[in-house]
Amino acid sequence: MRLLIFLLVFGFSGGAFAAQPGLGFGENDRLDELFTEMQSVEGEGAASAEREALRIFRQSGSAAMDLLLARGYAALDVDDLEMAIWHFSALIDHAPDFAEAYNARATAFFLLGSYGESMADIGTTLALNPRHFGALSGMGTLQEELGHFDNALIAYKAALALNPHSPELAESVKRVEDAHSLLH
Repeated sequence: MRLLIFLLVFGFSGGAFAAQPGLGFGENDRLDELFTEMQSVEGEGAASAEREALRIFRQSGSAAMDLLLARGYAALDVDDLEMAIWHFSALIDHAPDFAEAYNARATAFFLLGSYGESMADIGTTLALNPRHFGALSGMGTLQEELGHFDNALIAYKAALALNPHSPELAESVKRVEDAHSLLH
């Protein structure tokens, strides 16, 4: 229930969204186009729009900040979670309005088993970028891991509403619905 309230309070809706800090001129317009594509096309067109949206999400507007993000992701790739958290935290210190920094650190915290910190960073990510379907998916994964299937389903469905042709999100919704029906 708190998850649903969170999504409503932080503006998950189909309406207009505020500009995401850190995006270059025209990038929010491009995101609007990409989300329209994700809603209306299927197959490779939707997948391409998703990849482009994720690329834009990862742009801080600063080469130095992008380097910290890249170093954090490189540390994640080799399972050096503490170093990844260090890089992402340094990035947050220097660019506190950059949603992807919180999303990346949420992933590292989740992999470390620090679920409370992960959820806090997901919340900040969504407050800064309510259309971050990756953060919503991460919220679903976290809630599913904790056995909070109702909350997981809400998060996955919110992500799927933004990215309706994602096979991974559709599978997550189906998996949780199936697990939920077995429990009731």
